Amino acid sequence: MRAPDSQAQDEDDPVAICHHLLSSLSSEIPRALHFKPKWSLLLSHLSLLSSLLPDLSPHHPLSLDLLHSISHSLHHALSLALTCQLPSLPDGKLHTQSHLDSSLSLLLRHLHDCHVLLNSGLHPPPSSSSSSSNLSKRESVRLQSRHLLTRLQIGAPDSKASALDSLLPLLSEDDKNVVVAVAQGLVPVLLKLLDSGSLEVKEKAVAALSRVSTVDSSKPVLIAEGLLLLNHLLRVLESGSGFAKEKACVALRALSYSKENARTIGTRGGVSSLLEICVAGTPSSQASAAGVLRNLATFPETKENFMEENAVVALLGLASSGTALAQENAIGCLCNLIAGDYDLKLTVVREKGIECLKNYWDSAPSDRSLEVAVELLSQLASCQPIGEALVSEGFIARLPTVLECGMLGVRIAAARAACELGFSPKTKKEIGECGCIAALIEMLDGKGAEEKEAAAKALSSLLLYAGNRKMFRKDAKGVASTVLLLDPSIQNLDKRYPVSILTSLVHSNKCRKQMASGGARAYLQKLVEMEVEGAKKLYDSIGRGKIWDVFASARP
Repeated sequence: MRAPDSQAQDEDDPVAICHHLLSSLSSEIPRALHFKPKWSLLLSHLSLLSSLLPDLSPHHPLSLDLLHSISHSLHHALSLALTCQLPSLPDGKLHTQSHLDSSLSLLLRHLHDCHVLLNSGLHPPPSSSSSSSNLSKRESVRLQSRHLLTRLQIGAPDSKASALDSLLPLLSEDDKNVVVAVAQGLVPVLLKLLDSGSLEVKEKAVAALSRVSTVDSSKPVLIAEGLLLLNHLLRVLESGSGFAKEKACVALRALSYSKENARTIGTRGGVSSLLEICVAGTPSSQASAAGVLRNLATFPETKENFMEENAVVALLGLASSGTALAQENAIGCLCNLIAGDYDLKLTVVREKGIECLKNYWDSAPSDRSLEVAVELLSQLASCQPIGEALVSEGFIARLPTVLECGMLGVRIAAARAACELGFSPKTKKEIGECGCIAALIEMLDGKGAEEKEAAAKALSSLLLYAGNRKMFRKDAKGVASTVLLLDPSIQNLDKRYPVSILTSLVHSNKCRKQMASGGARAYLQKLVEMEVEGAKKLYDSIGRGKIWDVFASARP
């Protein structure tokens, strides 16, 4: 007979309690008269559970919680085994079978949790005292992340939801915390939680994934999950709460930069779901959804999906009434969508797109947010009938301000718009008279090749009007800045545009001398070898001018 103190000690030892229940259950299962195959299956798992119990430490909080859960499940299974030994079942066959299936499911979950916990190494959970004294902040975050990841993989849904409640503030605190957690294997764990039957767990997992998607170095880990993650997020768009839909959109935006993912989102109903959010979602979810659509619209493969859903109407509606960010993303999406599509541009105008553009432009909260408006102006102006309507609405008068804007992207878009709106001598004259020539000359000295080229292209068109050439010649920097653009060492700049500008000015003695003194012929000689259009003619024109200058100076 066991000594009393030994028995008392066992009653306080959760491992011993579990072993005792395992032994009792194993001896009672063979006596069951009902559901013998199911009991046989359950019995086969008990020996595996018995082998894992000694490695679970009752001194570790997660391990102790798991031991208590196991003992509770075994106690319930033991009671059920005794019931199944009766000739007839008090609760009926179906009800008892349901309980038995539940017990088997719980046992399998406990086995899974044991493996997860033991594989984690049963490291002690981080404490506030240790993190503030002996550990660096990075090491403390690493320990917290590992502890929370273990909690996310074991226990009931409410336990996992609680772990997510602790994880989300940790991730929100610092991008570095996200990087540490992702390195610990966070993304695959969150992905498994999206299969959870608990709506609360799913939504919090989506929120965590959306946070991960905002850190550039972690995006490749999300992208690597591929189709499985996309499908989960698209399902959230269809049936999730407003909060979950917004977070899913944030994650999808990070995933929608690739053609393959964009095509997948389009073919699986993503465009329809996103447009529905744009129409009826919360203000913040509308902005996020429009951001995803903006990415998708850059790929021709998705255009058909937009057309099927009458996207222009929904996007213009959001551009007229959404938050500032939603409006910006909606107009940015329209820019990408109508690029190179004459019919879609006409559709935008028919749906009062010009009025919408003007209202957004006049109320834009910052210079940066004007970039999409100026880009849409440029896109629409490329169709002359629409360009005429834009001119009549006073958009030429808006150009000088944006050409002088401190935001590079806005200046580039404005230069392109000036080029498109200069479709006739009349509009070229208006653009010059409102002060655009001087602003474009300033852009010739811009830091990037894209800005220089946009300005040069606009000027090459505008200088076809004589009055604009006169303005250009009066600017001391004009010719000198243009000559420098001929330098072949300046990459990614179409040399046809500076050649065109100088060709339009070469008949002026003053300008020709400026070109020659600035080294234009040396640059042009190289461009002739590169077969740049117009370079040979300009080279010869500057050369002939030098000869006539010599004759002129030799006259008595």
